[in-house]
Amino acid sequence: FPLQNLQGPYLPLTPCGGFVPQKGIVYNSLLPYADKLDQEATELLSEIKTNLCRAVLLRELWPGVAFWSRKLFSFLKLYGRRFSKEDHILFIKLLYELVTLPNLEPNMMQCYARLLIQLLKKKELLSRDDLQLPWRPLYDLYERVIYSKTEHLGLIWFPKSVCVFVHICLCSRLFFFVFLRALVGFIARYFPSSSTKEMLDEWRPLLCVFDVVMQKAISNMELFLPTIMPPGEHSHGFQLWFNELMNLWMAVQNQPSWEGHLVNLFARLANDNIGYVDWTPYIPTIFTRILRSLNLPVGVSQIVAPRYLTNSYDIGYLVLWITALLGGAGNPAQKELTCLFNSIASFYHPSNHGRWQSRLMRLLQRLPVSVVRRVHRERHAAPSWITVVPESHRLSDADLQEFTRSLTGAALLAMFSKTGSTDAAYAFQNLALLTPQLVIPPVLEKTYAAIETLTEPHTLTATLSCMIGMARSLVSPNNHYPEGRAHVLPLLMGSLPGIDPNDFSKCMITFQFITTFTALVPLVDCSSAPFQRSDLTEIEKDLCFASAGFEDFVLQFLDRCFALIDSSTLEQTRDETETDTQTHLESLVELGLSSTVSTILTQCSPEIYKVALQKLYNFATSSIFETCVSGRMVADMCRAAAKCHPAESLRLFVPHCCSVISHITDNDELQNEEGLDKELLWNLQLLSEVTRVDGEQLLKYQGDLELILCVCVRLRCKHAYTLACSLLEHTLRSLSLIYPTEYRSTSGGFNTDLPIRDWGRAGDVANLGVCWHVPSQEEVNFVFQLLSRLLRPELERIRRHVSGVQPMSREELLQSLAIVQHCLLGAGIMLPPLDGPHVPDLVPSMVNLGEIKLHVGIEYIKSIFLYPDHILEHSEDDTKSLFVIIKIISDLMFFRGTHKKEFDSRWKSFTLVKKSMENRLHGKKQHIRALLIDRVLLQHEMRKLVVDGSEYKVVHQELLCDLLLLSTSTYSQVRSRAQNVLTIAMGTFSFSYRDMMPRIIQLLSPQHTAGTQQQFKGALYCLLGAHCGFSVASVRDWDCVGEVWPALVRCGLSPSMTLEKLSIGCLLDDITDRIHRQHDTIGICFTVSRSCVQVANQIAHLKSPMPCSEIPSKEEVKEGIQRQRIRNVVAARKYEKLVNDLLDCLEDRDLPWKFEHMATDLLALLLRDDHPLPPDAVLYFTQSLVHDSISIRKVCIAVCGIQDPEGVCVGDREANRWLQYDSNNLPLSQEQWDSLQFVEKTHWGYYSWPREMMIYAASEKPQDDLPYEEMSEGEKIIYEYFSDPEFIVQLIEFLSLEERKGKDSFNPRRFCLFKGLFRNYGDIFLPLMWPHLERLASDPHESSQRCVCEITAGLIRGSKHWSFSKVLEIHTLWRLLCPLIRTALANITVETFTDWGTCIATACEGRDPRKLHWLFELLMESPLSGESGSFRDASLLYVLQGGLAQQQWRVSELLHRLLAYLEPKLTQVYKNVRERIGSVLTYIFMIDVSLPHTRPTSSPHVAEFVTRVLERLKPLTSEPEIHNHVHEENTQETDERTQAVKLLKTVLKWLMASAGRTFTTPPTVPTTSYDEMKQDARTCLSLMSQGLLYPEHIPLVLSGLEEMRGSRSWHARFSVLTFLQIMVFYNLFTVLSLPTEVLRVQKLVMQLLLDEQLEVRDMACTTLSGLLQCQFIPLDSSLQTQLQTLSQTCVPKARGELASTGTCFSSHLVRRHAGVLGLSACILSSPYDVPQWMPQILMELSEHLNDPQPIEMTVKKTLSEFRRTHHDNWQGHRQCFTDDQLLVLTNLLVSPCYYA
Repeated sequence: FPLQNLQGPYLPLTPCGGFVPQKGIVYNSLLPYADKLDQEATELLSEIKTNLCRAVLLRELWPGVAFWSRKLFSFLKLYGRRFSKEDHILFIKLLYELVTLPNLEPNMMQCYARLLIQLLKKKELLSRDDLQLPWRPLYDLYERVIYSKTEHLGLIWFPKSVCVFVHICLCSRLFFFVFLRALVGFIARYFPSSSTKEMLDEWRPLLCVFDVVMQKAISNMELFLPTIMPPGEHSHGFQLWFNELMNLWMAVQNQPSWEGHLVNLFARLANDNIGYVDWTPYIPTIFTRILRSLNLPVGVSQIVAPRYLTNSYDIGYLVLWITALLGGAGNPAQKELTCLFNSIASFYHPSNHGRWQSRLMRLLQRLPVSVVRRVHRERHAAPSWITVVPESHRLSDADLQEFTRSLTGAALLAMFSKTGSTDAAYAFQNLALLTPQLVIPPVLEKTYAAIETLTEPHTLTATLSCMIGMARSLVSPNNHYPEGRAHVLPLLMGSLPGIDPNDFSKCMITFQFITTFTALVPLVDCSSAPFQRSDLTEIEKDLCFASAGFEDFVLQFLDRCFALIDSSTLEQTRDETETDTQTHLESLVELGLSSTVSTILTQCSPEIYKVALQKLYNFATSSIFETCVSGRMVADMCRAAAKCHPAESLRLFVPHCCSVISHITDNDELQNEEGLDKELLWNLQLLSEVTRVDGEQLLKYQGDLELILCVCVRLRCKHAYTLACSLLEHTLRSLSLIYPTEYRSTSGGFNTDLPIRDWGRAGDVANLGVCWHVPSQEEVNFVFQLLSRLLRPELERIRRHVSGVQPMSREELLQSLAIVQHCLLGAGIMLPPLDGPHVPDLVPSMVNLGEIKLHVGIEYIKSIFLYPDHILEHSEDDTKSLFVIIKIISDLMFFRGTHKKEFDSRWKSFTLVKKSMENRLHGKKQHIRALLIDRVLLQHEMRKLVVDGSEYKVVHQELLCDLLLLSTSTYSQVRSRAQNVLTIAMGTFSFSYRDMMPRIIQLLSPQHTAGTQQQFKGALYCLLGAHCGFSVASVRDWDCVGEVWPALVRCGLSPSMTLEKLSIGCLLDDITDRIHRQHDTIGICFTVSRSCVQVANQIAHLKSPMPCSEIPSKEEVKEGIQRQRIRNVVAARKYEKLVNDLLDCLEDRDLPWKFEHMATDLLALLLRDDHPLPPDAVLYFTQSLVHDSISIRKVCIAVCGIQDPEGVCVGDREANRWLQYDSNNLPLSQEQWDSLQFVEKTHWGYYSWPREMMIYAASEKPQDDLPYEEMSEGEKIIYEYFSDPEFIVQLIEFLSLEERKGKDSFNPRRFCLFKGLFRNYGDIFLPLMWPHLERLASDPHESSQRCVCEITAGLIRGSKHWSFSKVLEIHTLWRLLCPLIRTALANITVETFTDWGTCIATACEGRDPRKLHWLFELLMESPLSGESGSFRDASLLYVLQGGLAQQQWRVSELLHRLLAYLEPKLTQVYKNVRERIGSVLTYIFMIDVSLPHTRPTSSPHVAEFVTRVLERLKPLTSEPEIHNHVHEENTQETDERTQAVKLLKTVLKWLMASAGRTFTTPPTVPTTSYDEMKQDARTCLSLMSQGLLYPEHIPLVLSGLEEMRGSRSWHARFSVLTFLQIMVFYNLFTVLSLPTEVLRVQKLVMQLLLDEQLEVRDMACTTLSGLLQCQFIPLDSSLQTQLQTLSQTCVPKARGELASTGTCFSSHLVRRHAGVLGLSACILSSPYDVPQWMPQILMELSEHLNDPQPIEMTVKKTLSEFRRTHHDNWQGHRQCFTDDQLLVLTNLLVSPCYYA
């Protein structure tokens, strides 16, 4: 494909620097100094390549590679991918090698991953032919991080996102996980074609549906399987797995946690291969499951199975999948989508609210934008290597119209949602891009209605919000809705009343609405054009005539604004006692007002502008405004006007203001007055704002401005000189900065051609015509003239004050500093940067670590500047001056014409505006011109702010020392501000923290006796750092951490330290918490792989551009390798020194308890899996297991037990029957033990065998126990302590203490401790512990039992690898353990049964059941003995269930034995035992699944069990109904019935427990009078009705329901309807795909509508209404006729005896009532609109208002409900009725007046 298409239409394709760039940032070419950027970028790229390669070749990962990879990241921000394709590929390969280095520290890994993601983002730039990356290294990294075996032990710490999770203590892996997922997603498209097969071989053996490892397998497949491949490679790609995984998905019903990952994979596959996968057979199932995943409450009971609430599908992927299914022959998915939205539309109505709403809103919001992306891809995207969508599957205009119609109804309802209109507005914005002619008219209709209505401001807010999103589609001339433009002026005029001072939200949305529309439409009077031109269409002529109203609109708008200002004055809005500062709301209104005025006047023609300017000038100068609220608003409006046409506006404002100010300040007495005339202040404020315009125009008023400034900055009145300083700053900024001078919607003004044809026009990036202000020489001279007259004298005054020659008062000093500060803010860009020598020897490196010099269009001019540092010594209590000094220091270091905070705010604002006005359909930067100009300005400002890796110079060192002095001064507010600046500086200047850290630590030292408590606190705050920012205490640098952490602990001995002061205690807690949250493992051993070095060599030899220096010589490389080895050795020593320093601190007896805890916490962070812990630390942790402090004991329990022995070899493969538990072949002797091959992982062999399966070899005979002589020092320490009886006594005593009554539970940390002990040391410690275990097992107390649980679980799991020679000991072990467990279970209590369940489950996890046969046989010994009461029976079953559940499919024999044992006992009396049996049955039958290619299981079959149970339930169904009276005793029938009732209770518990796991046709469940059973039966039916049905099941279920319809129990018939409602909704599309079954459902409901029982008929009406509403049953003429015929059934009048016998409820009345109920269902099925058929049916219903009961009540209820649901939009709905019908309806709905 041609290269030109990749570049876009506006990038030069000429080689720059000898290469063709991949994709630069187009905005750079629009900067006024664009001609200098090519060379700058080439030089910078050359420097980055050179130094990055050099760092890799010299093996200097830190600081070299880390430093220059950050530079590459900055390069991408500044210039985009402005390098050759070869460079691009090699950069990616280098970063891929770096990120997958085996021992890389996690933080570096994250930095490289972030950079790699940036390089991979534009997928169209590199095809699969250009780049292929191996999948295995990335998978190994993913496995290492996500499934880390050591993270839960605290042996490795991963980075957290400080900003996102700052308040939440989450698993540190969580953020890293998101990062890695993103990285895998970007790289997967470049995996080779052979990778799919390799991945499937790797993960297929894990597909065991009963095991948690299934989640891992499917999650890996979702992430890694490549789906973007050319059609020729599909046979090596998705075709290898699609049918297999699709059949698996179709087979699962219980929405397991991994199903979501499968759906995500299918969605990605569908999106990447539209037209290449046939989804048609699966479409009903897909939409049924989508509907189910929305978790909508349905039916009367509205019980939602809990699994649906937790395992919902990701809406983002659902939207992707639905979008990809659309199109193709017949467009089958669109029919289902229409049905889906019809069925859920009523949930969008504002009156409906629930936790499901956010998911529905996200679906509505994201679906249109996804379709827009697809249409863009099919019609407008540039050609690339990615497979195109075949013509046959592309979306046609008809498809898009159908799609829009399906969503419009829901979107119109969602507009007024309680959660706001944002989601609906975004949906409308994108739908309007697709089909404006369908979407805009209904929203316009609602908008006009809302504008005319005064009483419903929320509707106006919602409709205007939606219109804002559709503005471009409405005004664009070349779309499918040309008449839309005629609405612009009526909408603008109609919105003006929204500028209301009494309603803030309405006011703000109106401003936004007017701004949006006027930014798109030039406000030019074209009414004369029809008389001068003959080429206009009728619509254009109408627009031209309408444009005459623009002037009127602008003037009316100004009048509204003036009224708003008049009601916003300080006197109007404040009491006398209140503050005179601006409130947040007022500042927002001010911002909205100024930006709206600015947009309107920018878009005005010169004629309209002049009229508006004169009106504004008259308003501003005819009154004197207070300068706080209304004055600021007026001044802002004047500034906005002045910016549009500076020459005209300055001609009015500047002379007026200058003359007023000069006249007032002529009086010498004013100079020293502290309160000045309001007129002077107002004119100063006005002048300071109108001078924020093009600097060139200010030169005309140079003399006046200079004079005013010289006088006013020296006024004594603080308010006056502050305003004068603002005037000074604004004047200097206008003169010295580079900025665009106009933002009109078309370049070159509005005088050319016909402006109405420019409505909604997008800016042309290639021909944007930006007018820049670049300072001329005259402006530069004026700047320095002002500085010499105002800045120099002040600096001289400050110097004289500091030297003592001419002291100033505090007020005078503050005034001088304010002038200096504002001069710096105004002309900072022109003043020289801080320069000088850099601070040497901060960090050793063989690579250049210099800073980037960027051109920003201003040549720096040398000027003398004095830094005000000496004032600190003399005026420490003058806090106001110190605040200004801190601000000046900050600006000196960081200010480059704009502040970072302001830039971030403007970038965010730009992004929001872009999102609300972008055209995603056409892409290619089709933004409006003003937005593009704003983006170019942001690019210019970004260049000024790139200070990443700024060099640390001596001058910075001096300023940082001053800041440190201020950070530790007396006053807390001064300290706080200085600390913030200091923290930012240490994070900005490279390695400056290394210089400042010793100075901070010195203030904390116990030897620093002269220090004050303020200095101590200040130093601690400096270590803490800023919120979410840089923190010295947690920096990843061994030198720094090695100094800071011991210093933090030792500061507890400082004389300034006192824990009595709460603030210091909290501060120390904050520091420890910050270290914990920000700490991640710091690397010790750095290595660079050979392949990494090879890639670096390739980059170094590429000549486009040439590297700026030679590659390292052999000698340098040797030195680099040598340095790397030394660095690794030194890092290990620093690590050990840090551990030993902390231990030394702990030995100090004077150390307060808080610092002892801190030291222990910090030590725990230093545990590693790549370096042994020093023996002294092992000793400390072992000793502290019996420490007095519980928190230290907890840390030490978590630390002990590390080292995992190895000894595996490859075993033989056989069929998996040999893995099963077989009581005839258990290892009871040495020979049997040796002959069996034990496989510990339960999932191996279930789905498939891995290519290599590693099992523990029986032939290998490891040494029995590790001899003492061969132990390491650490192992000897643990051995000695645990061999000490006193230590064991203390330890067990502490472990069996109660910590938090009622809240303690089985502690996995303690379990890990004992598992590690028994695994590493065998049974050496068992004799010492056993007496304690026996004692604790006999003690029923909660804490004693819990301790036994933890040790027992650790012992069983720890004995996993005990050698074969110890088989007798194992027998001994089980001979000891079995009686112990029996004793403990005999003492089981309410508090401890969950702990024993956890203990047995933990002990059996990941173990071969044959090795634990003693345990299983023990647990199987009559659990339901009934000897010790129901609680013990239920508890024993729970414990047994915990063990068996871990073994899954490998203990089928035990499951059969258990079922045979339980079946006779299903008729239990006790509720708790029944519930537990129900839960156990769920696990017994869980293995019986019908998955693809699955053979019948050898475990128990559920169908056989159900058959046996139904046989035993027959006594309940033999009688038609169970009556409420008690049956006679002593009859066999009653005994059978009683037993059957008990059995049914248990079966119901089982069905509830297994809801969704399996589906069987529900047994006939009669409703009984027993409360518990009635509730259980209802719950069970509700849960079963939510079950997922396959097409073959539906006839069976309907047969069962039809059979129940014939029951004589009306309760049973009633339950048929409740079941049917939910079943149909939750399986909607599956049932709809079977037309015969739809007719059966309709027939069933109609039959029940004719039921003799009133309650059944009512429920049938509700059910019919629901089926009609989701369009399951079409409301056609035949159904209407049927219902009308029924409703017209004649009812014979009952007289005499006939009436007294109650036969008035004859079949005639039932039929008539059924017809009325049917008509009522029709009305209720459309609660929020009035379809064409509704008026007639309402009229027919009204005729039945005087019928006998219950018909009359039904009609009244229906009419009442109609009135309630249609009341909100009655003005619109009434249009659907004729006058006669309205009259009848009014009489029916309005209650008659009493006085009529």
